[in-house]
Amino acid sequence: MTRRGRLVLEDHAMSGRARLVLGLIVGTVALGTYRHLATVEAVAQTAAAPPPVTVSNPLQRDIIEWDEYTGQFAAVDYVEIRARVSGYLTEIHFADGEIVKKGDLLFVIDPRPFEIARDSAEAQIAQAQARLDLANSQLQRTSELRRSDFAPQSTLDERRAETRSATAALETARAASRSAELDLEFSHITAPVSGRVSQHLVSIGNLVSGGATGTPTLLTTIVSLDPIHFFFDMSEADFLAYQRAVASGRLGSTRDSSLIAEVRLADETAWKRQGILDFVDNSVDRSAGTIRARAVFANPDFFITSGQFGRLRLPGSERYEAILIPDSALVTDQSRKIVMTVKDDGTVEPRVVRPGPIVDGLRVIRDGLGPKDIIIINGLVRARPGAKVTPQPGKIEPAAG
Repeated sequence: MTRRGRLVLEDHAMSGRARLVLGLIVGTVALGTYRHLATVEAVAQTAAAPPPVTVSNPLQRDIIEWDEYTGQFAAVDYVEIRARVSGYLTEIHFADGEIVKKGDLLFVIDPRPFEIARDSAEAQIAQAQARLDLANSQLQRTSELRRSDFAPQSTLDERRAETRSATAALETARAASRSAELDLEFSHITAPVSGRVSQHLVSIGNLVSGGATGTPTLLTTIVSLDPIHFFFDMSEADFLAYQRAVASGRLGSTRDSSLIAEVRLADETAWKRQGILDFVDNSVDRSAGTIRARAVFANPDFFITSGQFGRLRLPGSERYEAILIPDSALVTDQSRKIVMTVKDDGTVEPRVVRPGPIVDGLRVIRDGLGPKDIIIINGLVRARPGAKVTPQPGKIEPAAG
């Protein structure tokens, strides 16, 4: 082959390789461009998709609205046991902190001085009775002599005066005897009410002071346990709302012991204890704007102790069909409460509502929502008024218990 022929073949081979390389380069660029455009399109589609939110219809339940108050338990009867006579304490008949019944013997003050005083009073009665008998006899004899005109009128008047004096002396002796008997009875101190007794404040052998003058010695205290009172303060606005409800016949009167009350202790979650509202004070505290109220509850197991704090609730409405939503679905806009609703086309629409109390962990909505509205219950941060969202179905559940 000639040299020129070889050059032609070499040029032809080089041209084929160039075309191959050029084709590879063009294919690579085209593939990269396609991938870039696909990525851009996917990002654009993702950016344009409405954000997902969880939605649900409001929950409808048959409820009673309750108003809650914090208060304190107090004994129906609280008695300070004080000595009514003076003397030395000789006996204590109870253990500190035990349950005692009405009439149980608690303390004994040395009764011997009072027994002596009683016996002396009885002797005075006998003495006064003897003088009265003598005066009656003398009066009878003088009366007979006077009828025969053997005794002057002045003597008869003296006998009558002596009889009246003897009668008065007898009554005085009898009164002294009753006083001595009473002092003897007071030397044995019994429980005036049933309840739990405190510790004894005076030990055996100490001299205690009694009587109506001065300060009688405090021996112990007793508090009744069943039933037990619960005191709390309600605001003037709440009291006025109850008065309006009573006047319209929607609730029982707060003053005729017909309003049901429920209470629970600090560590309880269920409202297991039921009683009645039995007292509302006669005036509103002008300094605090509250009125004192009281409920009474049974305490047969003596579990509740006077002085404990608790939580009380009263019915604030009749039973009715309520709209309930999670409290987290509410948005605050200055002084208004707003719920984000979703239209059929996925547009977010804010709705101003009037919330009520919490029932079973859910917020009562008194106005602004209907049972068929679709509200956002999760994903509020992704919802903007007027924007579109992708609703995903959820469910509103009341709190357990």
